[in-house]
Amino acid sequence: MTCHLSLSSRLLPIMIVIGIAVSRTEACLAELIVTPRDVRLSGRLAASQLLVTSASTDVTRDATYTLEPTGIVEVSSSGFLKPLADGRVSLRIELRGETVTVPVVVERVSTAEPVDFERDVQPILSRFACNAGACHGKQRGQNGFQLSLLGFDSDFDYEALAKEGRGRRVFSPAAERSLLLLKPIGELPHGGGKRIERGSPEYRVLYDWITAGMSRRVVARAASLSSSPSSSGTADQAATPTATKPEDTQAGSPGYVRLTGISVEPSDRILPKQTQQQLRVTAKYSDGSTRDVTRLTAYLSNEAALVGVNETGLLTAGPIVGDTAVMARYLGQIAVCVVAVPHADPVADDVYAKLPQQNFIDGHVWAKLKTLNLTPSEPCAEHTFLRRVYLDIIGRGPTVDEARKFLDDTSASKRESLIDGLLAHPEYAEHWANKWTDLLRPNPYHVGIKSTLAYDTWIRDAFRKNKPYDQFVRELITARGSTFRNGNAVMFRDRRSPEDLTTIVSQLFLGVRLECAKCHHHPFEAYGQDEFYSFAAYFAKIGRKGTGISAPISGSEEFIFAGTNGTVKHPLTQAAMTPKPLFGTAPSLEGVDDPREALAAWITSPENPFFVQVIANRVWADLMGRGLVDPIDDLRATNPPSNAPLLKALGDDFRAQGHDMKKLIRRIATSYVYGLSSLPNERNAVDQRNFSRHYRQRLRAEVLLDTVSLATGVRDDFEAMPAGSRAKELWTARIDSLFLDAFGRQDPNQDPPCERTLDTTIVQSLHLMNSNTLAKKVASDGSRADELAKSDKPPAQIVEEVYLALYARRPNADELQTGTSLFAEPNTNRRQATEDLMWALINTPEFVFED
Repeated sequence: MTCHLSLSSRLLPIMIVIGIAVSRTEACLAELIVTPRDVRLSGRLAASQLLVTSASTDVTRDATYTLEPTGIVEVSSSGFLKPLADGRVSLRIELRGETVTVPVVVERVSTAEPVDFERDVQPILSRFACNAGACHGKQRGQNGFQLSLLGFDSDFDYEALAKEGRGRRVFSPAAERSLLLLKPIGELPHGGGKRIERGSPEYRVLYDWITAGMSRRVVARAASLSSSPSSSGTADQAATPTATKPEDTQAGSPGYVRLTGISVEPSDRILPKQTQQQLRVTAKYSDGSTRDVTRLTAYLSNEAALVGVNETGLLTAGPIVGDTAVMARYLGQIAVCVVAVPHADPVADDVYAKLPQQNFIDGHVWAKLKTLNLTPSEPCAEHTFLRRVYLDIIGRGPTVDEARKFLDDTSASKRESLIDGLLAHPEYAEHWANKWTDLLRPNPYHVGIKSTLAYDTWIRDAFRKNKPYDQFVRELITARGSTFRNGNAVMFRDRRSPEDLTTIVSQLFLGVRLECAKCHHHPFEAYGQDEFYSFAAYFAKIGRKGTGISAPISGSEEFIFAGTNGTVKHPLTQAAMTPKPLFGTAPSLEGVDDPREALAAWITSPENPFFVQVIANRVWADLMGRGLVDPIDDLRATNPPSNAPLLKALGDDFRAQGHDMKKLIRRIATSYVYGLSSLPNERNAVDQRNFSRHYRQRLRAEVLLDTVSLATGVRDDFEAMPAGSRAKELWTARIDSLFLDAFGRQDPNQDPPCERTLDTTIVQSLHLMNSNTLAKKVASDGSRADELAKSDKPPAQIVEEVYLALYARRPNADELQTGTSLFAEPNTNRRQATEDLMWALINTPEFVFED
């Protein structure tokens, strides 16, 4: 848990002053800082990547390296050290008059040491993508040879290489004729092409392992020659390996050294445009030893266009301003470097000091923008804020009277008053419950129509009562009783296996996507099958009785209860799993008849920051157009928040206010940042994740339809609903609506949670232009166009009312002239002119998008 938070929150506190960007050759040098300050290379496979820094700038590739004596160590121009012979070397690092000397000790280069499969062989398979999903790591492998995905199952990989197919891939008496060597060096046809060179260090490792009999593990004794940590604390240390003993072949055996984690240096960096930064990755082992694994690590940038990374760990900043995370993965262990690329031109500190701060949100956003040298857009217009807050809080645009009242109000606190009024509006509950039905609503073909209605009613009732969010979650996770009368119990009718319940609960309430860990170790996380099935064990004892047990159908009733039997078994070991949370400590199960109660207590406890942060991130995304973490329910170390201090503050504030959803929405909506314009300035046009402006988003299907119905004055008639019902009140996606289908509502056959995609499509544009349903709304008797045409209002007032109904604003001078000119067209009556104007405005981005 600490890893998730610390890796993603280091960016803002960096105490680096970015001045006018200059080239490295023109930079004024400060003291050279070298990492590590002393190096110990133990064994011929050892290596070490140096980092040379001057004035917070990476100069590793600019420095000059001189060895005294030579012949013991090889050093590349990129600062990469490899051993040649035993001995001691003085490495002199020089850059324009500044000099640092690093002592290097090389030992056991000529000693033929046993090769450890996990420590030495598997990293090579991962480094050259042999176990990647596109190669032998895919589900059925490649050409009959399968490895575990990304090397997460060492036992499986060892069996596949050393024993599978009667050992056809390796041959100890003539190691050089083994398929494991001939294919990657290109001497036999290989779908992956040539991966390594004959005689390279990687080749020698594989050759020695095969020649020595392909040992499973090598047990290490304490390193008699390992150095004590230097002043920098980064000296490489290695343990002396000994021959494998049968009793030492298990990971938990005494003497077995296991990988415990990795670290990356630097862990955060402000990197000016078009500059580079070398990474250094260190593996840490259970005996206290360390190993430089920079060249054996796989790297991945979350946004390669912003910051790219090559196979040696060299970061390159692109021309775009922003920030991202670069992942380093080594044998299932993950570390992250957070990188910011600021605007080249600095901004005076007083610019940020003068920005308004209406609550803590603004301060966190301004601090992040200051790091990137970005400035926020201007505040949005009053009418823009009006329409934005109506759409966000109650899911429709304002009426003409509501718009006039707000626009004509001159009080200083009218925005706060409007927000408070909307949060108390009955439509608030229907709008936000409609969002949650996407996440929780069951497949009606699985649970039946009656259970679907019961579940929808329970969700809406919770929002109408403003039920505290932690109570809402506890009641859902521990639900019991009839699926007809207790709507929250329907989740356990729709999701019938512990595995299915695990994925939805972890994703919705923890922001952790565990689906991958069901079959293999998560490629970007610390969770594997052990964690997945231990979590699933909390749902093992759920009992079900009634006519819907085997195949729920409409009209059948089912009862959910806490049973006394039931286990979840690990799919590989078949061991019965004990309920265990993903991290931290859950309440004891002793004396508890339903393990779900302990799970619910752990999920909602103050010690679990993910619970409040994932809901804070979800609401933030709804209001601001993008989450602080995106995707919004994928909180992990390798996908850090764009503003980690802000996410933490939002979560803490939400918990402090009693998990009150309305108070969370109010906190965000009353911030100065929420009221920014969506129009970019010259500095923030490229910003997509730091909220220097408001991000436009297309209206949800139900919001758009309800707004059309309100503006035209013609309500919809939905089947299985009372007359005049709104789209956001629909209780099942099986109720027909071509409009909602075109604009992307939930698919009734899709399992929740269902995240909406607010992309625009040709189908949507054609529907707005040609839909018979919309034509009837605009042109039917009794519509707004009809009533306006029958009134004695002059054309200018009609045009103004149409603009207020659709845009929540009055037309400007040009728009007013264009609108009134429609009424002067020959052979055009007042009603036709009004309908044409309304139809034209509906088919504009200003209406379809929230600005």
